[in-house]
Amino acid sequence: MALRYVAIGDSLSEGVGDDPWPDGTPRGWADRLAELLAAHHGEVDYANLAVRGMRSRQVLDTRVEAAPALEPDVLTFTAGMNDLLRPRLDVAALRETLVQVVAPFTAKGVRVTVVPIPDIRAVSPAGRLIARRRLVLNGIYQHRPTSTACCHRRRPLGRSSRTRAWADDRLHLSPLGHERLALGSAAALGVPVAQGWEAVPAGAAPRRSVRTEVDWTRRHVGPWLGRRLTGRSSGDGRVAKRPTLSPFETVAERPPQGAG
Repeated sequence: MALRYVAIGDSLSEGVGDDPWPDGTPRGWADRLAELLAAHHGEVDYANLAVRGMRSRQVLDTRVEAAPALEPDVLTFTAGMNDLLRPRLDVAALRETLVQVVAPFTAKGVRVTVVPIPDIRAVSPAGRLIARRRLVLNGIYQHRPTSTACCHRRRPLGRSSRTRAWADDRLHLSPLGHERLALGSAAALGVPVAQGWEAVPAGAAPRRSVRTEVDWTRRHVGPWLGRRLTGRSSGDGRVAKRPTLSPFETVAERPPQGAG
């Protein structure tokens, strides 16, 4: 019988920042994890209900009704960054929301893996703004009856490697970061992974200058602020990339862009 794996959450689980599949669909660590699970278990039916821009309450309201109906054996869950970036944060409400997200799955014995928010102070100015909130959110995750998988917590990365693990917008993982998170999640779920997977290939961190910071602000900070001021979200009009369970091969057979 195929292992049933369902991913829910925000842009991290959707795969933003990773190399896309040829049809433009984001790949991401959850797709990569499905591939690792398939290699270990033989067959995996996989669904990904994540949509970028979602806050924790939106995940609860729009995804937690659909996901249990898929009867997953394994569930991965990412949410919280979009809550932390808002001006106001109701910690008690966030804690209750996260409890309600996880409860229907743990009650049925589903293996749930959550991804805590990593420290991005060396990567983005936003990291300093949300530093205390990040610790609060991760403290909530630590008290949930779940397993935790995050390469950044398993072995802290050096300054340059942390930078290389993040995409140009400094809020989403790069292909390298998605790959490492998939491996960390697989290890947390008991899937054997190659020793030394946490090591980051040698290479200098991107050099920053006034020009690069101005370009980053224009390309990423400006549009983000524009959405906040107008009440829009990057996920408006988007639907889940893989809303129903299907054999992972229907994704795995599509090589990433540039392959071959």
